[in-house]
Amino acid sequence: MPENREKLSGKSKEAAGKITGDDRLEAEGRTQHNTAEGKEAAESAVDKAKGALKGLKESLSKDKR
Repeated sequence: MPENREKLSGKSKEAAGKITGDDRLEAEGRTQHNTAEGKEAAESAVDKAKGALKGLKESLSKDKR
């Protein structure tokens, strides 16, 4: 998953920023990590919606029989 790589990279930047006292790098890493988590959550929501729609379609097609 590309999001996992982005989350790890973001966490690494955030940690490096904390260690070196570089607030900008820390913030950049936090932003990168949070963005990747947001993408992951959005993809999960889309997958769940698709699954629900598929189940609804199957349910309706069984009712027509």
